Amino acid sequence: METISDLQLHSKFSRACSKNITLDKLEYYAKIKGLNLLSTADFQHPIWNSEIKKNLKEDENGILWSKNKFPFIWGTEISLMYSDEGRRAVHLLVYAPNEDYADQFIDVLGKKGRLDYDGRPIFGMTCPEFVDLVKGVNDKMEIIPSHCMTAWYGIFGSKSGFDSLKDCFKDRVNKIHAIESGMSANPSMLWRLKEKINVVSFSDAHSFWPYRLGREATIFDFNELTYDNIMQAIRTGQGLKKTIEVYPEYGKYHIDGHRVCDFFCDYNKSKELNKICPKCNKELTIGVEYRIEELAKEKDGYRPENAKDFIEVIPLHELIGAVYDLKLLNGKKVSEVYNGLIKAFGNEFNILLKTKFEELSKVVDLKLANLIIKNREGNLSLKAGADGVYGKIILDDTEKIQSQKRLSEF
Repeated sequence: METISDLQLHSKFSRACSKNITLDKLEYYAKIKGLNLLSTADFQHPIWNSEIKKNLKEDENGILWSKNKFPFIWGTEISLMYSDEGRRAVHLLVYAPNEDYADQFIDVLGKKGRLDYDGRPIFGMTCPEFVDLVKGVNDKMEIIPSHCMTAWYGIFGSKSGFDSLKDCFKDRVNKIHAIESGMSANPSMLWRLKEKINVVSFSDAHSFWPYRLGREATIFDFNELTYDNIMQAIRTGQGLKKTIEVYPEYGKYHIDGHRVCDFFCDYNKSKELNKICPKCNKELTIGVEYRIEELAKEKDGYRPENAKDFIEVIPLHELIGAVYDLKLLNGKKVSEVYNGLIKAFGNEFNILLKTKFEELSKVVDLKLANLIIKNREGNLSLKAGADGVYGKIILDDTEKIQSQKRLSEF
């Protein structure tokens, strides 16, 4: 049974997240996206926790079901920030096997600090201490470093204070079985670090819109949907089929730069500049591309023996916006085209990954149909993202639909 999952998202109680997020909306747009498993997100937040327990019913396998029979698992994200011969900071995903152990985790975590001020709370304990806290509740609980390469809070980021899993987790490193790739890196980049760990990918969605939800995902394949099967796949790779990634250039921290100076550059130029912005003479925000080169133990192209395949695609809203030269992704035109495609082909992943050009061209303009195929085949041109600015699809005028041209009728 193939299960496309997004196990990193947030509730309306997390900082910088949509205040309109509900479990119903997450489920509704997950189905449109083509997802069939979500994390509850932020389960330690008291108000959100009560909404989870009110709206979802847990089965004997640790899966929570909505009234429409859509599955979730207990999941959250915790921020650790502390000093250990310098700044140390990392974001960690945490999963619980059932409500009882989720509640126990909430109890012990609540003794370390407040849980009600943010859906992704910050604690000052070290990473080894946090592993002991989580595993002290139950060994079936799982910890995964999230968006592992981003500068400030990714475990391998340039500002995190860590250069390896061992640096971060010390003698508890054997309790960590997977890392989450994040948008600015893909598995082939991470393989070069030779960490001997599985790679998963999730969206870190701050809203329910399908251009955020499921923009990265992990595909599992097992006979029965259970918490134990999900974690076995994450821990051993058995049942972990592949990941869906965005192009790393699309992420907000792929290359180096200073957005306030409107200066961005690749690894080679940044190295030439000694990581210093030529406009303000301050240190550049170092992106994933540079950081990989600093930490890599293998050359580009290295692939471990048991590595899982991955697919790279940009969300459909972004493709439509690029073709029509529109920035508002949930605006009227983009939504009309998007909804027409969903009506014709069922969900976004079907459109991005499976639907043939001949079928697409019967529903939308040929230029958009062509861009969808180029996206799937890895032939997009992108301006790389940096210092918190998303990457951008580059099209020439012949690839765009002129603004005066009316939308196709569906």
